Amino acid sequence: MSHDKAAEALSGFAASVSVAHRDFGRPTKAEFRNACVPAHGVAVTAYYARSEGLFCVVVGARYGPQVTLDGIRLIGRVPSRLERQFLGYVLERGIAPQYTPEGDPASDDLGIVMRVQRAGDIVLSRPVFAVVRERANTLWDCVPYDESGVR
Repeated sequence: MSHDKAAEALSGFAASVSVAHRDFGRPTKAEFRNACVPAHGVAVTAYYARSEGLFCVVVGARYGPQVTLDGIRLIGRVPSRLERQFLGYVLERGIAPQYTPEGDPASDDLGIVMRVQRAGDIVLSRPVFAVVRERANTLWDCVPYDESGVR
């Protein structure tokens, strides 16, 4: 998916798109901001590669839209509670649960890493979706290097 198509899919955020990095005129990272929250609140971050287009989507814990996985809310949750639900979900389906080197629950089969984001004095859940898996050996390899420093 191209940046233009991603922006179209996030039409509610289109007026507040800021492109952080470019490569030969195409964005490599775009932050979509929700106009209803403080200006610094990033709702969705999209990462692009030259050959694949969109390869990773990160939904913000504080300002992002709610995302569910078969009724399980993934955004803005207490990490330990979500971890139990997420692991139960994958195990019920015969999917091997995994943990990233940082200790985050993940599923290679689903293309999801359940990360956390600080929200004042607490941390809340925020998923990282690996859209294109051909670029790496493991799901963790698809998580962009600058994703971990999000506040």
